[in-house]
Amino acid sequence: MTDAVQTLTIVMAQMTQAVGDLAANADAMRSVRARHPGADLILYPEFQLIGYPPEDLVLKPALAERAATMLAELALETGDGGPAMLVGSVERDGADLYNIVALLDGGTIVATRRKHELPNYGTFDEKRIFVPGPLPDVVEWRGIKLGLPICEDGWLPKVCQHLAGQGAELLISVNGSPYEIDKDERRLTQVFASRVAETGLPVIFLNRIGGQDEIVFDGCSFVLNGDGSTAHRLADWEPEERVTRWTKGASGWVCDTGAIAEWEAHPADIYSAMILSLRDYVERNRFPGVVLGLSGGIDSAICAAIAADALGPDKVWCVMLPSRFTSQASLDDAAGCAAMIGCRLDTIPIAAAVEAFDTMLAGSFADVEVDITEENVQSRIRGVTLMALSNKFGPMLLTTGNKSEMSVGYATIYGDMAGGYNPLKDAYKMTVFALAKWRNANVPRLSRNPVAPVIPETIITKPPSAELRPDQKDEDSLPPYPDLDRMLHMLVEEEASTDEVVARYGFERETVARIERLLMLAEYKRRQAPPGVKLSTRNFGRDRRYPITHGFRTG
Repeated sequence: MTDAVQTLTIVMAQMTQAVGDLAANADAMRSVRARHPGADLILYPEFQLIGYPPEDLVLKPALAERAATMLAELALETGDGGPAMLVGSVERDGADLYNIVALLDGGTIVATRRKHELPNYGTFDEKRIFVPGPLPDVVEWRGIKLGLPICEDGWLPKVCQHLAGQGAELLISVNGSPYEIDKDERRLTQVFASRVAETGLPVIFLNRIGGQDEIVFDGCSFVLNGDGSTAHRLADWEPEERVTRWTKGASGWVCDTGAIAEWEAHPADIYSAMILSLRDYVERNRFPGVVLGLSGGIDSAICAAIAADALGPDKVWCVMLPSRFTSQASLDDAAGCAAMIGCRLDTIPIAAAVEAFDTMLAGSFADVEVDITEENVQSRIRGVTLMALSNKFGPMLLTTGNKSEMSVGYATIYGDMAGGYNPLKDAYKMTVFALAKWRNANVPRLSRNPVAPVIPETIITKPPSAELRPDQKDEDSLPPYPDLDRMLHMLVEEEASTDEVVARYGFERETVARIERLLMLAEYKRRQAPPGVKLSTRNFGRDRRYPITHGFRTG
């Protein structure tokens, strides 16, 4: 190509990453490049070489050193006359670390650009690790002036406007943008549509896919032309290598239109987030499968269904752990659910262990009324039993508590909270009901268990109960879940006060104040809870970091 280039072929590689596995990430990029020998440029997501987010792993000097070596090797490989590569990595300059993209072409590193806007909210704490780069200059490559805003650089106007002022002809934004409910459309119609309107330039938005601990990336990459029209939309949740073709005309570079993928609506998108995050967590940590307690309730039922969809039913081991309070209906529902999913179900009664603990504690508990302590003992016996199976045979133990329960502390530490991962950690109870109903009527696109329905209707319709005492119901001590979830959404997601919740919904102030108190008191439990996929803007863990010990209340 010459300086008079009038056409471009750019491949958008929407792909996953393995944090810290530089060799695997580099090989994956090589494979993409090999499949598109006629392209001019291959784009890869943010931090594709080292994986995102690297967190404090990137503070190890050896990682940055190996990344520099690997980047130089990739650059040399572009000396074969094939496509150039835009690769995200880390760069060390003395004691400072930078989040960078590097343009590799003709056997060399043509240019690097450092991320200017470092996010420091929600899941992001980049200011703690990286140094912001200067406002980036355009990169002149093959006669074209490219603007290379890295993720947050494109989410705020300053960098893109600066690049436009320098004469950029095309903005290429590589991202590591985690999934949140409704974020896919917001990226396109609000954030990057605004960058196009402000600069008049076409934008390529490229995002990664895949799970990384508590966050999951949904892809949803796209191309916007300078007139604001959408030229391409890539799939959500799945890898894709989209070939885009560009022509330079009187008004600048224009992308030919291509496929416009339909992104999943609710609650299908939530379910896909749960599938992909659990699959990557289990497989990348090399567990042979999962084990979980199947109680006959809706939370464990939907977790079993998610696990079978993520891993296949042959890798899901359900265990019913009945006590003397377990109803026959729950036994039947658990058996029916396992049969519909197609997974293994064992039954291990805990009555003998409960009796043993009663005997052990009889002297210490003499003349003291039975209370929640005895209920918690049952839960902890179940946790010990399931952990024993996990230790003996290797599957990871899933926990099944939802966000409503975790908000108010209705979970037993070292009991039903014991385990390695919780698919429902950021899903309120009413979301769980919605997911169960949706899954019974649909087979998820990512599923490895293409059957439906998977949950007996009796599980969905019966009143929720922990069954730790006779005739127990959750609503004995909590507001009805539709009301509770409204309160919690305001208190957690919106950081609202008690009075604001009362003003919006008309709940009794005393009830809202009690729920706020329970929310604050349960922080110590949440600190000890297993990880689980982030769905909302304020998940427990990465987003909402409250002190355990404090005295502030609004009610």
